[in-house]
Amino acid sequence: MIRSLRTAALGMSAQQLKVDTISNNLANVNTTGYKKSDVQFQDLMYQNIQSGNVDQSNNKEKPGTIQIGHGNKPVASFKTFTIGAIEETGNPLDLAINGKGFVQVLKPDGAIAFTRDGAMRMDSSGNLVTASGLSVYPEITIPDNAESVSISEDGIISIKYPDEIQPEEIGQIELATFVNPAGLESIGGNLFEHTSASGEPIFGTPGEEGVGAVVQGYLEKSNVDVVKEMVGLIVAQRAYEINSKAIKTSDELLAMTNGLKR
Repeated sequence: MIRSLRTAALGMSAQQLKVDTISNNLANVNTTGYKKSDVQFQDLMYQNIQSGNVDQSNNKEKPGTIQIGHGNKPVASFKTFTIGAIEETGNPLDLAINGKGFVQVLKPDGAIAFTRDGAMRMDSSGNLVTASGLSVYPEITIPDNAESVSISEDGIISIKYPDEIQPEEIGQIELATFVNPAGLESIGGNLFEHTSASGEPIFGTPGEEGVGAVVQGYLEKSNVDVVKEMVGLIVAQRAYEINSKAIKTSDELLAMTNGLKR
């Protein structure tokens, strides 16, 4: 009876974690470049009440065993890196990546982070930065007298001066890919850091196979499917309720047992 109480309590904790994950997905449904998360669970160890070994007394093999599990545990939280919907914004500095690549940005401590958020702006010095002010790496500076900015699919940034006909190249965006992007660590601010699970970044030029082309004037939206998340939320809620009823039933059985002496 005590086993059932603990097992059901673990089930409630697991479903609470599932609800927390779904809630975060729904909260970021309009976050640019957001990738939805999912929690993976595993069952815990089993107690062998009766094995299926050969009975030595009559030399017969039992067709099955009696095992009782002890609940489940969360193993990992994975990001799904499918490409979200690409939406036109009209801003020439907005970038969408039609592929697996990540834009590199410099954190305040000088370390490099990676993002799928292509909402770029210019700071007071003309540097190309993210909406939170982090510089794109390699650094790109747009002169203040530039009339227009164009970004090709292979990431080459060109500007046009008022008195010139031909545009001038001022830099190129470099993208990074990973063998296992699900192993990246989310650090907030639409940023990721590489880990031993993700592998080292593989740098490449936009437009190369597998890296992805740059699309100017567009942004990649979140890949969260609201309908699927709501269905998952209902399932998690029902599973939570069922586990709570299992705890209530176990408690009632224990109360019956305690009442046998009366």
